[in-house]
Amino acid sequence: MNIALIVNFDKPNSADTAERIIAILCKEGISVYMLSENKVKFSHRDVTYLQSYEELFSVADAAVTVGGDGTIIHSARYAAKMSKPILGVNMGRIGYVAELEPSEISMLKELANGNFSIMNRMLLGVEVLHADGSAEEYIAVNDAVISRGALSRMTELEVCAGSERILCYRADGLLFSTPTGSTAYALSAGGPVIDPALSLIELTPVCPHSLTARTVLFTDDTVLEVKSRNGDTAYLTVDGQISVALDFSDKVKIFRSEYTLSMITMKEKNFYKLAGEKLKEGI
Repeated sequence: MNIALIVNFDKPNSADTAERIIAILCKEGISVYMLSENKVKFSHRDVTYLQSYEELFSVADAAVTVGGDGTIIHSARYAAKMSKPILGVNMGRIGYVAELEPSEISMLKELANGNFSIMNRMLLGVEVLHADGSAEEYIAVNDAVISRGALSRMTELEVCAGSERILCYRADGLLFSTPTGSTAYALSAGGPVIDPALSLIELTPVCPHSLTARTVLFTDDTVLEVKSRNGDTAYLTVDGQISVALDFSDKVKIFRSEYTLSMITMKEKNFYKLAGEKLKEGI
Protein backbone atom coordinates (compact mmCIF):
# COMPACT_ATOMS: atom_id res chain seq x y z
CA MET A 1 0.00 0.00 0.00
CA ASN A 2 1.21 3.51 -0.83
CA ILE A 3 0.38 6.51 1.37
CA ALA A 4 0.81 10.17 0.41
CA LEU A 5 1.81 12.08 3.54
CA ILE A 6 1.10 15.82 3.38
CA VAL A 7 2.46 17.82 6.32
CA ASN A 8 2.04 21.47 7.26
CA PHE A 9 5.41 22.06 8.90
CA ASP A 10 4.30 25.49 10.09
CA LYS A 11 2.18 23.77 12.74
CA PRO A 12 3.96 23.15 16.09
CA ASN A 13 5.09 19.53 16.59
CA SER A 14 4.10 18.56 13.04
CA ALA A 15 7.59 17.23 12.20
CA ASP A 16 7.63 15.00 15.30
CA THR A 17 4.14 13.75 14.47
CA ALA A 18 5.21 13.01 10.89
CA GLU A 19 8.19 11.01 12.21
CA ARG A 20 5.89 8.90 14.36
CA ILE A 21 3.43 8.35 11.51
CA ILE A 22 6.18 7.21 9.14
CA ALA A 23 7.46 4.74 11.75
CA ILE A 24 3.95 3.30 12.23
CA LEU A 25 3.26 3.00 8.50
CA CYS A 26 6.64 1.52 7.60
CA LYS A 27 6.32 -1.08 10.35
CA GLU A 28 3.13 -2.24 8.61
CA GLY A 29 4.88 -2.48 5.24
CA ILE A 30 3.30 0.69 3.87
CA SER A 31 5.33 2.87 1.48
CA VAL A 32 5.33 6.60 2.26
CA TYR A 33 5.53 9.40 -0.32
CA MET A 34 5.95 13.12 0.28
CA LEU A 35 6.54 16.28 -1.75
CA SER A 36 10.17 16.96 -2.64
CA GLU A 37 9.79 20.56 -1.41
CA ASN A 38 9.58 19.11 2.12
CA LYS A 39 13.19 17.87 1.94
CA VAL A 40 14.49 21.25 3.09
CA LYS A 41 12.63 20.91 6.40
CA PHE A 42 12.21 17.16 6.62
CA SER A 43 14.45 14.56 5.00
CA HIS A 44 13.69 10.96 5.91
CA ARG A 45 15.37 7.81 4.57
CA ASP A 46 12.10 5.83 4.56
CA VAL A 47 10.28 8.36 2.37
CA THR A 48 10.14 8.63 -1.42
CA TYR A 49 9.92 12.25 -2.55
CA LEU A 50 7.97 13.37 -5.62
CA GLN A 51 7.79 16.71 -7.40
CA SER A 52 4.09 17.58 -7.46
CA TYR A 53 0.71 16.90 -5.88
CA GLU A 54 -0.37 15.29 -9.15
CA GLU A 55 2.53 12.79 -8.95
CA LEU A 56 1.93 12.21 -5.27
CA PHE A 57 -1.75 11.34 -5.66
CA SER A 58 -1.23 9.32 -8.82
CA VAL A 59 0.98 6.79 -6.98
CA ALA A 60 -0.90 6.86 -3.65
CA ASP A 61 -3.68 4.50 -2.61
CA ALA A 62 -4.72 6.99 0.08
CA ALA A 63 -3.51 10.23 1.69
CA VAL A 64 -2.82 11.27 5.27
CA THR A 65 -2.53 14.96 6.12
CA VAL A 66 -0.87 16.44 9.21
CA GLY A 67 -2.04 19.97 9.94
CA GLY A 68 -5.27 21.90 10.33
CA ASP A 69 -8.50 21.78 8.34
CA GLY A 70 -6.90 24.02 5.70
CA THR A 71 -4.27 21.34 5.01
CA ILE A 72 -6.98 18.73 4.54
CA ILE A 73 -9.10 20.96 2.31
CA HIS A 74 -6.17 21.90 0.04
CA SER A 75 -5.19 18.23 -0.38
CA ALA A 76 -8.81 17.10 -0.74
CA ARG A 77 -9.19 18.78 -4.12
CA TYR A 78 -6.41 16.58 -5.55
CA ALA A 79 -7.69 13.49 -3.73
CA ALA A 80 -11.19 13.97 -5.14
CA LYS A 81 -10.00 14.44 -8.72
CA MET A 82 -8.00 11.19 -8.53
CA SER A 83 -10.59 9.25 -6.49
CA LYS A 84 -8.23 8.68 -3.56
CA PRO A 85 -9.49 8.57 0.05
CA ILE A 86 -8.01 10.97 2.60
CA LEU A 87 -7.57 11.12 6.36
CA GLY A 88 -6.56 14.11 8.48
CA VAL A 89 -4.49 14.20 11.66
CA ASN A 90 -5.37 17.36 13.56
CA MET A 91 -2.53 19.73 14.45
CA GLY A 92 -4.75 22.82 14.32
CA ARG A 93 -7.09 24.55 16.76
CA ILE A 94 -10.41 22.89 15.93
CA GLY A 95 -9.67 20.26 13.30
CA TYR A 96 -13.33 19.73 12.52
CA VAL A 97 -12.68 17.75 9.34
CA ALA A 98 -9.80 15.73 10.82
CA GLU A 99 -10.33 12.10 11.80
CA LEU A 100 -7.52 11.63 14.35
CA GLU A 101 -5.77 13.60 17.06
CA PRO A 102 -1.97 13.20 17.45
CA SER A 103 -2.57 10.90 20.44
CA GLU A 104 -4.54 8.52 18.19
CA ILE A 105 -2.11 8.02 15.31
CA SER A 106 -1.37 4.42 16.34
CA MET A 107 -4.73 3.68 14.68
CA LEU A 108 -3.09 4.35 11.30
CA LYS A 109 -1.73 0.80 11.33
CA GLU A 110 -5.29 -0.26 10.45
CA LEU A 111 -4.76 1.18 6.97
CA ALA A 112 -2.62 -1.84 6.12
CA ASN A 113 -5.39 -4.38 6.72
CA GLY A 114 -8.26 -2.26 5.42
CA ASN A 115 -9.89 -1.94 8.81
CA PHE A 116 -11.58 1.39 8.14
CA SER A 117 -14.67 2.87 6.51
CA ILE A 118 -15.19 5.45 3.78
CA MET A 119 -17.60 8.37 4.04
CA ASN A 120 -18.35 10.08 0.74
CA ARG A 121 -19.02 13.82 0.80
CA MET A 122 -20.36 16.01 -1.98
CA LEU A 123 -18.33 18.88 -3.39
CA LEU A 124 -19.34 22.03 -5.21
CA GLY A 125 -18.43 22.83 -8.76
CA VAL A 126 -17.86 26.56 -9.26
CA GLU A 127 -17.65 27.93 -12.82
CA VAL A 128 -16.82 31.51 -13.75
CA LEU A 129 -18.35 32.46 -17.13
CA HIS A 130 -16.87 35.49 -18.90
CA ALA A 131 -18.54 37.69 -21.51
CA ASP A 132 -16.06 36.52 -24.16
CA GLY A 133 -17.19 32.91 -23.73
CA SER A 134 -14.18 31.71 -21.76
CA ALA A 135 -14.60 30.00 -18.40
CA GLU A 136 -12.70 28.61 -15.42
CA GLU A 137 -13.91 25.88 -13.08
CA TYR A 138 -12.99 25.18 -9.47
CA ILE A 139 -13.85 22.61 -6.80
CA ALA A 140 -15.05 23.71 -3.36
CA VAL A 141 -14.81 21.34 -0.39
CA ASN A 142 -16.29 23.82 2.10
CA ASP A 143 -17.64 26.86 0.33
CA ALA A 144 -17.55 29.50 -2.40
CA VAL A 145 -18.11 33.15 -1.48
CA ILE A 146 -18.95 36.04 -3.79
CA SER A 147 -18.29 39.38 -2.09
CA ARG A 148 -17.80 43.05 -2.89
CA GLY A 149 -14.07 42.88 -2.30
CA ALA A 150 -11.71 45.66 -1.27
CA LEU A 151 -14.30 48.25 -0.20
CA SER A 152 -16.51 47.53 2.79
CA ARG A 153 -19.91 48.16 1.25
CA MET A 154 -22.87 46.14 0.06
CA THR A 155 -23.37 44.73 -3.38
CA GLU A 156 -26.52 43.62 -5.16
CA LEU A 157 -26.51 40.06 -6.46
CA GLU A 158 -29.15 38.13 -8.40
CA VAL A 159 -29.50 34.36 -8.09
CA CYS A 160 -31.13 32.31 -10.84
CA ALA A 161 -32.01 28.61 -11.08
CA GLY A 162 -32.04 27.73 -14.74
CA SER A 163 -33.58 30.70 -16.54
CA GLU A 164 -35.67 31.77 -13.55
CA ARG A 165 -34.64 34.54 -11.20
CA ILE A 166 -35.40 33.24 -7.72
CA LEU A 167 -33.60 35.54 -5.28
CA CYS A 168 -32.01 38.97 -5.14
CA TYR A 169 -29.86 40.19 -2.27
CA ARG A 170 -28.34 43.43 -1.08
CA ALA A 171 -25.58 42.15 1.18
CA ASP A 172 -21.85 42.02 1.81
CA GLY A 173 -21.87 38.83 -0.22
CA LEU A 174 -23.32 35.38 -0.81
CA LEU A 175 -21.91 32.17 0.61
CA PHE A 176 -22.54 28.81 -1.09
CA SER A 177 -21.67 25.84 1.09
CA THR A 178 -21.53 22.05 1.08
CA PRO A 179 -22.83 20.20 4.14
CA THR A 180 -19.17 19.70 5.12
CA GLY A 181 -18.69 23.47 5.03
CA SER A 182 -21.80 24.19 7.08
CA THR A 183 -19.68 24.26 10.25
CA ALA A 184 -17.13 26.68 8.76
CA TYR A 185 -17.77 30.24 7.46
CA ALA A 186 -21.44 29.41 6.84
CA LEU A 187 -21.96 28.82 10.56
CA SER A 188 -20.41 32.20 11.38
CA ALA A 189 -22.77 33.80 8.84
CA GLY A 190 -25.79 32.37 10.66
CA GLY A 191 -26.35 29.21 8.66
CA PRO A 192 -27.47 25.86 10.13
CA VAL A 193 -25.31 22.87 11.05
CA ILE A 194 -25.88 20.20 8.38
CA ASP A 195 -24.94 16.54 8.60
CA PRO A 196 -22.14 15.97 6.03
CA ALA A 197 -23.81 12.71 4.99
CA LEU A 198 -26.54 14.78 3.32
CA SER A 199 -26.29 16.05 -0.23
CA LEU A 200 -27.51 19.61 -0.80
CA ILE A 201 -26.39 23.17 -1.54
CA GLU A 202 -26.62 25.80 1.17
CA LEU A 203 -26.94 29.49 0.28
CA THR A 204 -26.37 31.95 3.13
CA PRO A 205 -26.33 35.75 2.63
CA VAL A 206 -23.47 37.52 4.39
CA CYS A 207 -24.75 40.53 6.38
CA PRO A 208 -27.90 41.04 4.25
CA HIS A 209 -29.71 44.39 4.40
CA SER A 210 -33.00 42.67 5.20
CA LEU A 211 -35.07 41.53 8.15
CA THR A 212 -36.14 38.34 6.39
CA ALA A 213 -33.14 37.09 4.35
CA ARG A 214 -32.13 33.68 5.68
CA THR A 215 -30.28 30.56 4.56
CA VAL A 216 -31.89 28.67 1.68
CA LEU A 217 -31.23 24.97 1.00
CA PHE A 218 -31.32 23.58 -2.54
CA THR A 219 -31.40 20.00 -3.78
CA ASP A 220 -28.09 18.76 -5.12
CA ASP A 221 -29.35 18.70 -8.72
CA THR A 222 -29.95 22.48 -8.69
CA VAL A 223 -27.71 24.65 -10.86
CA LEU A 224 -27.48 28.19 -9.53
CA GLU A 225 -26.21 31.23 -11.42
CA VAL A 226 -25.14 34.49 -9.79
CA LYS A 227 -24.61 37.86 -11.44
CA SER A 228 -24.23 41.47 -10.35
CA ARG A 229 -27.27 43.74 -10.64
CA ASN A 230 -25.55 47.07 -10.06
CA GLY A 231 -22.41 46.74 -12.15
CA ASP A 232 -20.08 46.13 -9.20
CA THR A 233 -16.87 44.20 -9.57
CA ALA A 234 -16.48 41.47 -6.97
CA TYR A 235 -14.33 38.60 -5.78
CA LEU A 236 -14.94 34.88 -5.74
CA THR A 237 -13.19 33.04 -2.91
CA VAL A 238 -13.10 29.23 -2.92
CA ASP A 239 -12.46 27.49 0.43
CA GLY A 240 -10.68 30.61 1.68
CA GLN A 241 -7.68 29.56 -0.45
CA ILE A 242 -8.42 30.57 -4.04
CA SER A 243 -9.31 34.17 -4.95
CA VAL A 244 -10.67 35.20 -8.35
CA ALA A 245 -11.41 38.78 -9.39
CA LEU A 246 -14.79 39.04 -11.10
CA ASP A 247 -15.73 41.62 -13.71
CA PHE A 248 -19.25 43.08 -13.48
CA SER A 249 -20.22 41.15 -16.63
CA ASP A 250 -19.08 37.74 -15.27
CA LYS A 251 -21.52 35.09 -14.14
CA VAL A 252 -20.80 32.41 -11.54
CA LYS A 253 -22.45 28.99 -11.68
CA ILE A 254 -22.72 26.85 -8.55
CA PHE A 255 -23.63 23.17 -8.80
CA ARG A 256 -22.81 19.75 -7.42
CA SER A 257 -19.36 18.70 -8.60
CA GLU A 258 -18.86 15.53 -10.61
CA TYR A 259 -16.16 14.65 -8.06
CA THR A 260 -16.80 13.15 -4.62
CA LEU A 261 -14.53 13.42 -1.61
CA SER A 262 -13.85 10.11 0.15
CA MET A 263 -12.98 10.54 3.83
CA ILE A 264 -11.41 7.67 5.77
CA THR A 265 -13.13 7.05 9.11
CA MET A 266 -11.70 4.86 11.88
CA LYS A 267 -13.90 5.77 14.84
CA GLU A 268 -17.58 5.48 15.67
CA LYS A 269 -18.83 9.00 16.31
CA ASN A 270 -22.05 10.96 16.42
CA PHE A 271 -21.87 13.96 14.09
CA TYR A 272 -23.90 16.29 16.31
CA LYS A 273 -22.05 15.33 19.48
CA LEU A 274 -18.76 15.90 17.68
CA ALA A 275 -19.94 19.29 16.43
CA GLY A 276 -20.79 20.35 19.96
CA GLU A 277 -17.42 19.18 21.30
CA LYS A 278 -15.40 20.82 18.53
CA LEU A 279 -17.28 24.10 18.58
CA LYS A 280 -17.49 24.18 22.40
CA GLU A 281 -21.17 25.03 22.51
CA GLY A 282 -24.53 23.31 22.22
CA ILE A 283 -26.23 23.03 18.86
